[in-house]
Amino acid sequence: MDDINVLHHRCLLNLRRRIRDIGDGRPAQERYMRLQKDGDTLSYQGNSEEVGCYVAGHPLSKGNCYFEVTIVDTGVRGTIAVGLVPKFYRLDHQPGWLPYSVAYHADNGKLYNGNPVGQQFGPKCARGDRIGCGIHSENIEAGFTTVFFTKNGKEVGSVEVPVLAEGLFPAVGMHSMGEEVKVDLQAEWFLEEDDSMMMVDSHEDDWGRLYDVRVSGTLLEYVGKGKSIMDVGLAQARQPLTTRCHYYEVEIVDAGEKCYIALGLARRDYPRNRHPGWSRGSVAYHADDGKIFHGSGVGDAFGPRCFKGDIMGCGIMFPRDYILDGEGDMDDWERLEVRPGHAGVQNVLYLNDEEEEEEDGEEAEQGQEGRKVTVFFTRNGKLMGRREMVVPPGGLYPTVGMLSSGEKVKVDLHPLSG
Repeated sequence: MDDINVLHHRCLLNLRRRIRDIGDGRPAQERYMRLQKDGDTLSYQGNSEEVGCYVAGHPLSKGNCYFEVTIVDTGVRGTIAVGLVPKFYRLDHQPGWLPYSVAYHADNGKLYNGNPVGQQFGPKCARGDRIGCGIHSENIEAGFTTVFFTKNGKEVGSVEVPVLAEGLFPAVGMHSMGEEVKVDLQAEWFLEEDDSMMMVDSHEDDWGRLYDVRVSGTLLEYVGKGKSIMDVGLAQARQPLTTRCHYYEVEIVDAGEKCYIALGLARRDYPRNRHPGWSRGSVAYHADDGKIFHGSGVGDAFGPRCFKGDIMGCGIMFPRDYILDGEGDMDDWERLEVRPGHAGVQNVLYLNDEEEEEEDGEEAEQGQEGRKVTVFFTRNGKLMGRREMVVPPGGLYPTVGMLSSGEKVKVDLHPLSG
């Protein structure tokens, strides 16, 4: 205890000396050591034996009481710390190790509160996780405040800490090669939490079947093992495409390890462990190789490969007199509009009218469900190609498949409606 008290006293003396030397009139400057800063990205530049630390130029306040750090790469050990420190905190120490600092450490999930010995606090954090830190500012003038931490938007816990007159400054520490993070000093936790809840409520019901896929608003994330071709993550819409809603789009947010992402159409009872296009009653455009798969595990060359940021689309060109089950009473076709400036995607609902061939006698005698339609695919608003297929009983359902770790897509099931 004596050693800790001596260290505490020396820190206070150093803080007072530096405040006196700097004066009050100079602009605030962020500080960092053994880190490289490129915009909002910080990367460790030390030798894994010495700590690198970043301290923001402004403290948290009532108007700006929260910030977030996204882990881009955990490096060798994942020794990344996120927290709050005094203005002139030593840059060769992890946040939380010295007095008047507090931090949540990603590698072990522990909380360090002015002490180099941590206490168990929350889960460990990995690549892609967001660590947030904020203050409840009601009592900040009284010399103490409650600091809380979040992981991926959910509160992990909180602790009451003393506050020096200068305030508490956002800080990030790193301690092994390859570590990299993105810092958002303007993050808004409560608004983001509310918005996220609203998005989930308004979109989760769009999906009838979900296997190894997590839904967050319009975002689909693969959460399967990704070890074999049987580990398919499948998301199938609750409703089939119709003459009113005949097209949907998928934006690749993260290509993951292999970009084994496929979008297409499939029958309602499509096997859960088969990529779209691999089995009967389905057709799909695969991002990783640009091939089209139509009821077979062997694909045909079709279009270019797709990558992060690309938008893949899939739709049906219905014959003009086509009526799907339950659709005959729809008298408001005029509602179908093309959203202005939508990357050049046209309303191709009847593009196949001039190309439609005469059906032979046997096909003409088939029921409405057995009629052929033309399925088309787009990439970034440009038509890639078409493929004819018979509509199975119940219709053709928008179906998205993923098969490698880290894959994420955003889905718009109604991109052409106003």
